[in-house]
Amino acid sequence: MSTTATERTGAHTGEAAELISGARERIDDLDGRIIALVQERMAVSARIQQARIASGGRRVNLSREMEILSTYRDELGRPGTALAMTLLELCRGRV
Repeated sequence: MSTTATERTGAHTGEAAELISGARERIDDLDGRIIALVQERMAVSARIQQARIASGGRRVNLSREMEILSTYRDELGRPGTALAMTLLELCRGRV
């Protein structure tokens, strides 16, 4: 049995269901792009860590991480800090 857009979205009208369906497709597209950007960030971070270690430095630069945390907090509020922490965690130790 196939479902209608109204059934899939939980909307009460066909027009609302179509709007929601289209918006969900956009969100899915954005999520795919965000994931790709995170993967790219991880690769760039790994290159930085390799260069830092090769030059005798530490793998992690805490002052730089604090800058990143501050930027995300300033732009996105308190949840931005959690997001930045997750990104930093994903990017650590990949060398």
